[in-house]
Amino acid sequence: MFSKLLIANRGEIACRVIKTAKKLGIKTVAVYSDADREALHVRLADEAVHIGGSPAKESYLSIDKIIAACRETGAEAVHPGYGFLSENPAFAAALADAGIIFVGPPVKAIEAMGDKITSKKIAAEAGVSTVPGHMGLIADAEEAVKIATQIGYPVMIKASAGGGGKGMRIAWNDAGAREGFERSKSEAASSFGDDRIFIEKFVTEPRHIEIQVLADTHGNALYLGERECSIQRRNQKVIEEAPSPFLDEATRRSMGEQAVALARAVGYASAGTVEFIVDKDRNFYFLEMNTRLQVEHPVTELITGLDLVELMLRVAAGEKLPLTQADVKLKGWAIESRLYAEDPYRNFLPSVGRLTRYRPPEEESSAAFVVRNDTGVYEGGEISTFYDPMIAKLCTWAPDRAAAIEAMAVALDEFEVEGVGHNLPFLSTVMGQQRFREGRLTTGYIAEEFPEGFHGADLDDQTLGEIAAFAACAAYRIDGRGFLDAGSDEYIPSHQRAVLLGERRWQFDVTEKDEEFWLYHSGGRTLVEMRWEPGDTIARARVDGSVHRMKVDRRTSGFRIRYRGADLDLKVLLPRVADLLPLMPVKVLPDLSKFLLCPMPGQVVRIDVVEGDIVEDGQPLAIIEAMKMENVLKAEKRARVAKVRVKPGAVLAVDEVILEFEEV
Repeated sequence: MFSKLLIANRGEIACRVIKTAKKLGIKTVAVYSDADREALHVRLADEAVHIGGSPAKESYLSIDKIIAACRETGAEAVHPGYGFLSENPAFAAALADAGIIFVGPPVKAIEAMGDKITSKKIAAEAGVSTVPGHMGLIADAEEAVKIATQIGYPVMIKASAGGGGKGMRIAWNDAGAREGFERSKSEAASSFGDDRIFIEKFVTEPRHIEIQVLADTHGNALYLGERECSIQRRNQKVIEEAPSPFLDEATRRSMGEQAVALARAVGYASAGTVEFIVDKDRNFYFLEMNTRLQVEHPVTELITGLDLVELMLRVAAGEKLPLTQADVKLKGWAIESRLYAEDPYRNFLPSVGRLTRYRPPEEESSAAFVVRNDTGVYEGGEISTFYDPMIAKLCTWAPDRAAAIEAMAVALDEFEVEGVGHNLPFLSTVMGQQRFREGRLTTGYIAEEFPEGFHGADLDDQTLGEIAAFAACAAYRIDGRGFLDAGSDEYIPSHQRAVLLGERRWQFDVTEKDEEFWLYHSGGRTLVEMRWEPGDTIARARVDGSVHRMKVDRRTSGFRIRYRGADLDLKVLLPRVADLLPLMPVKVLPDLSKFLLCPMPGQVVRIDVVEGDIVEDGQPLAIIEAMKMENVLKAEKRARVAKVRVKPGAVLAVDEVILEFEEV
């Protein structure tokens, strides 16, 4: 085994690799850009080397700078993580030429599987089931339309060198094929420096299920079960689990054996993932092979008890795999939720800024459940525009799927993030959906379940009543106002509370006794036991036997309470004050319908209109690139463009004006 390892990456995956390296007694070297000077992976490593400017092409994508860092520190091996140079054969070859070990597969395997067109041909020759499609290169948008028509809509337009959801579009008609080809080609050129595009049939009601493979340089290869990755947004995975709730043992074995056959066909050695699309009848088709560690590898680790990073390091050091296929046993169920800096209330647009609060749930491990949080950030750190918006990967394990989901729901309730927009409420909402709990998943899940976008979870009446009861008790505890009981010198807070949530109203008479609260109301009485003191941001309350963990922030005359995907603004008032509230004037929000505002921090790629143009509902107006993804902004109604306020190349902040409109 080598003694010093350089991690050619950043964020949570760099921290993850450092953790295992330290366990094995291997010294670690971090590399960092200008934007990452104070990053967590820099703090955790034994050494750190600055390799350039904030843009990835000036730092994390610079092969020469990373090799120079190896020479400077004496690092004998490099782990690439995922993204950046992890699947770049030129990087692996350059390391080999420099006498540095690449913790990953051979160069030829990366080359063969890195090109999606070539990989599908190899897969077919190896006996792996493949999706019907056009594997040749496509010259222009019109040829894309012709090919899509021949295959039959819907089709998936993909960048040959793509990954991470970039350079991918679904087209349902000719217009979608033209726009999808242009956008995929542009994103591919920007993200990968390779704008080659291919088209394949899009399978309806599809599931995205992948097989984890592992091979060494001694001819041993095996698979470690599957991961269900169907819940995706813009082709980017959001929630994963292992095993899949859909596969039977026969399908699992067949997929695993085909994945191993493909690995053997390309002389694979290291950890890798073979991705499949699976239809409603459990027919499966090869999508691609990722020749690296996957983002979602923790769920496989949790159900197998294996450390994939450790096995990668051992294989890279020339060791044999310490297990055979017969030794692989899948135990229990694991869920992973990807916490992103993106605002689900604004169509999941990226968010940047400082983490004014970052307090993940406590990591735990027992026979009943496991909570694991892989992260690369800390409270006070910044989410940058230069890199992937991932904040953390929260994972839970339990003996069965229902228990793993409930453990995840509780862990999400206890996860505190402030300072940036984030998708915690969305993740919590999915955990509570009946369809998810039943395992009825497809890659269209988010679009199908949230056709009008995400607006928060709707809690049932009983749950809302229990939260209102907690709010009344919390207000009673912190309220210093009150009255003197007749004939007594004791100062007693007013015991009546009205709790308001929109048009809803609850009214309670509160009595506190020995850390218990008895609430009397029109429906009878309620017992509330709570672990919460003024200033606490997490409350644990038992209301008539039902246990809730809530995020609580004090507001004027009440609380903001977030629970299971719902974001509630509750007012807690004396009843006579609540009676007068409807008489208070309501502030009218400004009309912004005459402006096109930038929905996220980003750079203007293109403006598609000029002053004086008449635009129609749904017409593309501009393209904004944020975190390597191109976002098309479209008109919401018919109007005339009165003024174009920015030019292509401009870097904009959230809500900065792009266009002004006037009525036609």
